[in-house]
Amino acid sequence: MKFIDEAKIYVKAGDGGKGCVSFRREKYVPRGGPNGGDGGKGGDVVIRTSRNYSTLLHLKFNQHHVAKPGSNGEGSNRTGRNGKDVKIVVPVGTIIKDVETNAVLTDLTQNGQTYVIARGGIGGRGNARFTTSTNRAPRYAQDGIKGEEEWINLELKLLADVGIIGFPNGGKSTLISRISAAKPKIADYPFTTLTPNLGVVKCGDFESFVIADIPGLIQGAHLGMGLGIKFLRHIERTSLLLHIIDISKDSYTNAWEDFEAINNELARFNSSLMGKKQIVAINKIDLPVTRERLKKEMKFFEKKKITVFPISAVTGEGVNDLIYEIAKNIKLHKEQKL
Repeated sequence: MKFIDEAKIYVKAGDGGKGCVSFRREKYVPRGGPNGGDGGKGGDVVIRTSRNYSTLLHLKFNQHHVAKPGSNGEGSNRTGRNGKDVKIVVPVGTIIKDVETNAVLTDLTQNGQTYVIARGGIGGRGNARFTTSTNRAPRYAQDGIKGEEEWINLELKLLADVGIIGFPNGGKSTLISRISAAKPKIADYPFTTLTPNLGVVKCGDFESFVIADIPGLIQGAHLGMGLGIKFLRHIERTSLLLHIIDISKDSYTNAWEDFEAINNELARFNSSLMGKKQIVAINKIDLPVTRERLKKEMKFFEKKKITVFPISAVTGEGVNDLIYEIAKNIKLHKEQKL
């Protein structure tokens, strides 16, 4: 399934039905009087979240959502039928924004959460409603009120506990495929991952947590280089970040430089990301070149008071210790939140 995390749609609630102008015309009833009923209410446009959806693909090419209008009122004081609501289903984590102002209208983070984005118009009152002591036979009724309408933007932010960050080809996809049932595309060239991947990880007695593999970043990502900032918003909801560093590449200078470069891109995109706890892992220790450089790099990070986890996503070496550390920090984060 193609991953689509943005969609622009038009919503239009139903108009209210017209009130009715009617008079009683019954045999042997000399003074009938008005009996025009009210118009029905127009249908609402309701947005509802569901875990059965993980992308906005079904809305990308289905832009117009129009609810039914209310029926007109009828004689004998009969109220018109209400218009049928239109329900739009979106993934959990969808943000609704106004197209013109870009203001956030609501943030849907719970499964089954609903939001009325456009309210149907109220039906007009029939002439029976306007009877007074001085106006016994009103010959007018109200038109229904127009339903609300607008263009809105839908943006999906994945709900994950952990976001994996790092340069392309660092082994992020290999790691998530080892620790979860996720099956991302894995290859030996940059930008293999073109869309975020989610995996569920279980560690001992800890609660299961969701981990997100974000497409690799490069310097200048905040300006749109590489895959740019297109997927960075998916780590804004995470509890912590897992920073994967690869020191086996030919362009290697030092791990700290890579660490600083990625963090610089995060800070320029959203400074609040720098407040998230980061767990650092040096990957590909199964390679001799990484083994040679590892000791020096770990000493440098120790001076910065940062713990580094040496791992091999291919062989699984060191991965259990890393997962335990992640699970422990997620539990601590949830306890602090409570």
